[in-house]
Amino acid sequence: MADARTITLLLRDVADGDKSALDRVMPLVYGELRRIADGQLRRERPGHTLQPTALVHEAYVRLMHGQQPDYNNRSHFLAIASQVMRKILIDHARTRNASKRGGGRAGLSLDEARDACVERPEIMIALDDALNELERLDPRKARLIEMRYFGGLTAEESAQTLSLEVAEVRRELRVAQAWLQRELDRGAASGTER
Repeated sequence: MADARTITLLLRDVADGDKSALDRVMPLVYGELRRIADGQLRRERPGHTLQPTALVHEAYVRLMHGQQPDYNNRSHFLAIASQVMRKILIDHARTRNASKRGGGRAGLSLDEARDACVERPEIMIALDDALNELERLDPRKARLIEMRYFGGLTAEESAQTLSLEVAEVRRELRVAQAWLQRELDRGAASGTER
């Protein structure tokens, strides 16, 4: 792994508007981005049209053309990249599900929802909708869920990224998980009443 200081300095250059610095960051974090993409795609259906390399490349394109946040460090960049990858997969699921409207869905746990495959895109969409609502109510808790479940960041890495204490990260994650579980249960109950 590349020197964390080098990555942090390059990310500051990116935030300052030097898009070519992102080209220099990508090879340094590519292995980690591929691991995140592989982890996210492992939860998808076999034969998914996106492969880890393609997901990383699509995320790179979106990062390159998007507004560059003030990246704090490597962990912060990876958290944002994992969020972009999640949105790519959600967009893919929404497109796939567009013709499959209607019908109820069974209740499921947060872990089951996170691990849902694209063959049941309504689960991914329900989780995304719940995360979007959580983000509206409490952006930090939504970020923590994304970093942990979709980015694979540890509580320590999330704490570093958000400048929080590890205990606070763990506490907020528990609250966010409980809230999301309640929303998924509520959505399942309303889906079966149709």
